[in-house]
Amino acid sequence: MTTLLKKPLKLALVQLASGADKAANLSHARNKVLEAAKAGARLITLDPSPPTKEQSPSFHALSAIAAEANAYLIGGSIPELETSTKKFYNTSLVFSPTGSLIGTHRKTHLFDIDIPGKIQFKESEVLSPGNQLTVIDLPEYGKIGLAICYDIRFPEAAMIAARKGAFLLVYPGAFNTTTGPLHWSLLGRARAVDNQSYVALCSPARDPEAGYQAYGHTLIADPSANILGEAQESETIIYADLDNETITSVRKNIPIYTQRRFDLYPDVSGEASK
Repeated sequence: MTTLLKKPLKLALVQLASGADKAANLSHARNKVLEAAKAGARLITLDPSPPTKEQSPSFHALSAIAAEANAYLIGGSIPELETSTKKFYNTSLVFSPTGSLIGTHRKTHLFDIDIPGKIQFKESEVLSPGNQLTVIDLPEYGKIGLAICYDIRFPEAAMIAARKGAFLLVYPGAFNTTTGPLHWSLLGRARAVDNQSYVALCSPARDPEAGYQAYGHTLIADPSANILGEAQESETIIYADLDNETITSVRKNIPIYTQRRFDLYPDVSGEASK
């Protein structure tokens, strides 16, 4: 069986409390990332920042934080302006331990929703959708799949990443207090058991004064969909130790990877035809 995770990896998810002061938020994020690195984390994920037209990408700050922490850093998601088209995207940037950019994901599915009497939210009024799925190679460890928030509701993207060898699926996301209790944990655990991969969901902490109330509950699930760690609503850091033996054992005991019937349905990753 293929080795997906080359060596054990300590993962940290930072559920951050942020305010309106962007410089203060970045300074606070730096402190939390360094705290996670000091605890031994080699892959650190931040929560998403709410996208607005006034904000600009924090590329240089995140790059510097990754280099200072000497760890891989998934910078949650931030608003990105593509100057040539004047389009805004909800974008997640991934940096190496040297601060080099090694991966970018633009949110592919925009959250346009209207639940009568509860919530109305339309991302497409500000944002444009990305047009690529994202699998990133961490040379010392292996591949991870990266998507953002609402993307998790579309299992095809997760399946493609897993079939292409991702040992971990990462979703920075900010579900609200209506959809969060219904589906946040359910979707994370479903993507884990569907693909027999680790899954990480990283949310902002809840701010009672904010116009958009994030659900919180950052969590990590193992390939059997057991929750290895889960936050509540307040700021915290969640850790988990990931290893290839867990993935191998789960896939050996329930061998869906060798029992799929691609003679009856297509492999959405295209791997079966190669």
